[in-house]
Amino acid sequence: MKVLVINCGSSSLKYQLIDSDTEQVLAKGICERIKLDGSLTHQATGKEKIQIEAPMPDHSAAVKLVLQYLLDEKLGAIKNLDEIAAVGHRVVHGGEKFSSAVLINDEVLAAIEECCDLAPLHNPANLIGIRACQELMPGVPQVAVFDTAFHQTMPDYAYTYGIPYEYYEKYKVRRYGFHGTSHSFVSKRTAELLGKDIKDTKIIVCHLGGGASICAVEGGKSIDTTMGLTPLEGITMGTRSGNIDPAIIEYIANKEGKTLTEIISMLNKESGVYGISGKSSDFRDLNKGIAEGDKRCEIAMNVFTYQAAKFIGGYVAAMNGVDAIVFTAGVGENDPKVRKDTCSHLGYLGVEIDDEANKLRGEEVKISTENSKVPVYVVPTNEELAIARETVALAK
Repeated sequence: MKVLVINCGSSSLKYQLIDSDTEQVLAKGICERIKLDGSLTHQATGKEKIQIEAPMPDHSAAVKLVLQYLLDEKLGAIKNLDEIAAVGHRVVHGGEKFSSAVLINDEVLAAIEECCDLAPLHNPANLIGIRACQELMPGVPQVAVFDTAFHQTMPDYAYTYGIPYEYYEKYKVRRYGFHGTSHSFVSKRTAELLGKDIKDTKIIVCHLGGGASICAVEGGKSIDTTMGLTPLEGITMGTRSGNIDPAIIEYIANKEGKTLTEIISMLNKESGVYGISGKSSDFRDLNKGIAEGDKRCEIAMNVFTYQAAKFIGGYVAAMNGVDAIVFTAGVGENDPKVRKDTCSHLGYLGVEIDDEANKLRGEEVKISTENSKVPVYVVPTNEELAIARETVALAK
């Protein structure tokens, strides 16, 4: 069956059309600058890749444009919409309501809407994408796959914050975690590489990109992860601060005469390695700066890898051991220096990196030596395929 995977961001829409029988990507693309001038990049497998400017006042218009090009005689991948048997939607925040993917109905839509306060940039966009697909493809099963669902297995002592418990009871303030689809996919693949049943493994997944999170996966279940109530918590990221002393918020607000909203925006959009380096949130730019002797780029990189190593060490303690450490996502898959520098702190685990293997980018590879006491892998994530698999399981 053919499954359309939709991933709506605040101003973008990524999509893939996947043949679930062969798991082949039939077409993929991205709509960007939604609500502004709008652009579409689209390619069906074996056909010309196109980039066009097109007005997209909202996500509904973006969905219509995607379907138009999927059906295009020269550039498309299907002849009619009836070929799409199901649609899988990435939904960022499901709160405590969802511990797995679900078929979408009115009750599910209402529950996703209730979580909009927890993900104000993403959940509303996710809802628009879902409703647009329902309107344009009536009767086609729609499935919601939640970023937070994989982490619903965390024990209460891992997700509870050290604040008055009434705020959890009243408002469900707790750690939720994100990138769950990626952590699930990559940990399963790593168990296969180890030749073990995932139920018998302890794996640390480092999803390192512009947004970054690390997850302790024991027996195939998330037992702890770095992101929290929102994706702002955890390690320093591209533009997000990660963990800071909460008192910094009031201190800077008072010094600069800024509102809480302005400070939180700064922590989300102007901080991280971008804020430290003063140059870029792109690790390629940081590496270039380091090569040119830029001290702040070097500090930014060191902060990132040092924090990653600290969380890895903490999760070894949380699981009382580790069978494998794995890097994934844009930075994790493509930046040998980040991997090498992070693992340089893990000598106490007996980790040894194979420098030749570590030169590879974007490929599945074991980057530790045969003498390394803990194997270290790079496993490219494939969230779209993971969403498609969960969609098929519910839609069949």
